[in-house]
Amino acid sequence: MFKIIKLNLFCIFSFLFLLLCKQSDSMVLNRPIIKAGRAKITGRITSPNGSNNDSIYVTVFVSHPISGEQVQYKALTDGSGKFSIDVEVETNISLIALYTNLKPYKSLLFNSSDGVTNIDITYNSNLDYERINVTPAGMAQNDMIRSLAVINDMIDLKLARRPGPLYNKSTDYFLNYIENSLFERLQILEKDPHISEASKDFLSKDFSLFLYNTGVFDYEKAMKINYRNVTQDRNNNPDLQKIDKSYFRFLKDFNLNDPQYLICSEFPKFQKEILQNEILGLPEIGESNIRSWLAKVKVILSDLVGFDSGQYYDILAANAYGRQLNEEVRPLSEKQKENIVNYWKNGEIAKILFRKNQQVTELDKFKSPTIVNDISLVANNKIMDAIVSKYKGKVVFIDLWATWCSPCLDAMKEFRNTKGEFHDKNVVFVYLTNGSSPRKLWEEKIKGIGSEHYYLKSTQWEYIMDHFGLEYIPSYLLYDKEGKLIKKYTPFPGNNEVKEAINSLL
Repeated sequence: MFKIIKLNLFCIFSFLFLLLCKQSDSMVLNRPIIKAGRAKITGRITSPNGSNNDSIYVTVFVSHPISGEQVQYKALTDGSGKFSIDVEVETNISLIALYTNLKPYKSLLFNSSDGVTNIDITYNSNLDYERINVTPAGMAQNDMIRSLAVINDMIDLKLARRPGPLYNKSTDYFLNYIENSLFERLQILEKDPHISEASKDFLSKDFSLFLYNTGVFDYEKAMKINYRNVTQDRNNNPDLQKIDKSYFRFLKDFNLNDPQYLICSEFPKFQKEILQNEILGLPEIGESNIRSWLAKVKVILSDLVGFDSGQYYDILAANAYGRQLNEEVRPLSEKQKENIVNYWKNGEIAKILFRKNQQVTELDKFKSPTIVNDISLVANNKIMDAIVSKYKGKVVFIDLWATWCSPCLDAMKEFRNTKGEFHDKNVVFVYLTNGSSPRKLWEEKIKGIGSEHYYLKSTQWEYIMDHFGLEYIPSYLLYDKEGKLIKKYTPFPGNNEVKEAINSLL
């Protein structure tokens, strides 16, 4: 499996966006309040020599726990290094994650409330933070700078006890191993002298969600990885025990009715794992009455999560609509709108869903139909010729991606609006993936992408990656109308560069 290029920590661990806090002698976490709000982030970036202030990109990340997505915003500074970004938020006070292209691996966190938050950042000659000034004042500077580094340390920790074979052990053995692994990693956070106790509490919750998202929900995938790491056998798969719903009894340990999970950036992904898990088998919400849908969900989940009432279930229902809006990019039907109003009235959850629906409705106007193409019988060395020749006379932009690749999906979201600008132009967008993307999940995700799709055999995929010298995904290939390769990109170069390159060929 080819590696994901690491643009920054958020590509692997989308981290820490929504945090309710107030400033006293130390930061104190409050109960999150759901609210369909907006925030303005302004500031100034000062580089060491000050000569490139007008070419600095500022990127911020915001997590939306109700609509169930993580949103990226970008802005270019002006000649004096100033920038301004309007962001949507789903709680009343937010923690914004920010980095610049001066040092994209070095992100920081700062809290923002309704209104304007100004952040001025000065880099020293080593491109480390020399000065950070946030108005109004919020988090302690050590929390702003240090938190992500600690998370990275926990991810990279080499455990004192290597796991050995897990694939031939019981699920109890595996889940106990995960609990011990989590405990050892959290000790790094607990012993860090620079991070406040309030932040440690929050970070531990978010990291726990991350660990279970990436290593526990998909038991079969985890055991196959363990088998290959232990045996070095890349050609065979182990015989695995079948798991049932009882496997997910670990959900009870999270106490998911705790409102603090609303401020965890990994929470939307955790919810998505629950909603899409085939073994749990939660029904799609579709046009169901929300109360009836929740009654069915509680039959499955209540014993596993440890409760049958509370705000958690309302959030899960909202996330179920969010899957349709985000994954399929399909607007709500009139019946769904009616169900939302009947259940949430004019509450904040309804406002958030309708706000998201309006955005999806605008995107849907320009979304091309999803077309699945089968070239499984084409020889490996003829694959690209077969694909490109089908679109002779058109500019062809090819995206190599996978359902598990966060940077791939982030780039698609970033490119959606720009892609829509080409809906009536002589250009076609083609998406290639392979068996590392589960077929059913792939079929669901491409509904929201539209355009032309190919599900390649592993040998076809490997030939393309080797032939074009591509090591990572996402990667992109741009062909002119005559079928000549013009550019290769790894990773996504940004909307402006792609737009200019395509327009130059039209």
